[in-house]
Amino acid sequence: MTITLEAIAYKTAKRGAMKPALCANVTLARGVENDVFGRPGKRQVTVLSKPQWQIACQQVKTDLDWLTRRANLLINGYQFSAADVGKIITIGTELRLQITGETDPCKKMELAHAGLEQALTPDWRGGVTCRVINGGLIQPGDLIILS
Repeated sequence: MTITLEAIAYKTAKRGAMKPALCANVTLARGVENDVFGRPGKRQVTVLSKPQWQIACQQVKTDLDWLTRRANLLINGYQFSAADVGKIITIGTELRLQITGETDPCKKMELAHAGLEQALTPDWRGGVTCRVINGGLIQPGDLIILS
């Protein structure tokens, strides 16, 4: 199955609105360009699986925009699990991210829609946290390899 990058987003202020991007430079120093939380560390970039997001939306019986989740990247064609910790996500030809853990859903998800926090909790539906190993320019449609 082919895994692809569906969308990119960032926020310029803590608790600020997510802003979609047509492309992004992702760096070791800043994560997704312009993102307020892109500093080096285990949560430098967050990645959400579209199929897992859709399962959560079905559970709360509404079709929410993926930006509601407040993740940086949306991928399609793969579902995350605990077995992915330590794996490398290669996006396009240059960007390499190492999966450091699960993105735990928080109260912001409950404020966005009743039941969403609980719907994102099982089976890594909230996505994964990553650190940048090698920076690169990415855009929706880029192919992804997990290794």
